[in-house]
Amino acid sequence: MLTLRGYCYLDSLQPHLASFIGTTAKGFLPVPGQASLWIETAPGMIINSLTDVALKATDCQPAIQLVERRYGALELHHSDKGQVEAAGQAILDHIGITVEQRTKPRVISDQILRSIEPYQTQLINRFRYGQMILPGESLFILECEPACYITLAANEAEKKANVNLVEMRSIGAFGRLYMGGPEAEIDEAREAAIAALESVSGVERK
Repeated sequence: MLTLRGYCYLDSLQPHLASFIGTTAKGFLPVPGQASLWIETAPGMIINSLTDVALKATDCQPAIQLVERRYGALELHHSDKGQVEAAGQAILDHIGITVEQRTKPRVISDQILRSIEPYQTQLINRFRYGQMILPGESLFILECEPACYITLAANEAEKKANVNLVEMRSIGAFGRLYMGGPEAEIDEAREAAIAALESVSGVERK
């Protein structure tokens, strides 16, 4: 049975997020301002046919197509928002599912570490692919399920606040986000990120 774990549309990729995707993805890389669509499925192998359907129906480009142990993930982007929306509709039509049947995201955990210590910044900077976090900055950590929705949280947080994207994991059982910056900006980012996740409609996970 197919589950549409994630269907996440981003109207305009923010600079930090677009650059982060460019650092970590292996496909055709997006630039800031483009629209982006993230699809997550279970089982994972169907993501191959969904990529095929979307690319044949539109001019979108994929940055990510990945099958991991349980789930499949796909990212598509284009400067024309209509192309991205059409790709999403082609995918939904192909699998016979409406967007309202996607899994609704939920926050697993969130925390803010204020005025982070130098030794901890060194630990974090060792595993990050985004901006470094510096001693004295605050760190926002968010975990959500399904994983792909962490991109929405990151994008909306960046729209709202002047923060740095330190690390993001958007594939797997859980999505994880690490953002650093001044304390007041981090508080704004947290509020925007959680509000974005709570605004998404869908089917509650049992």
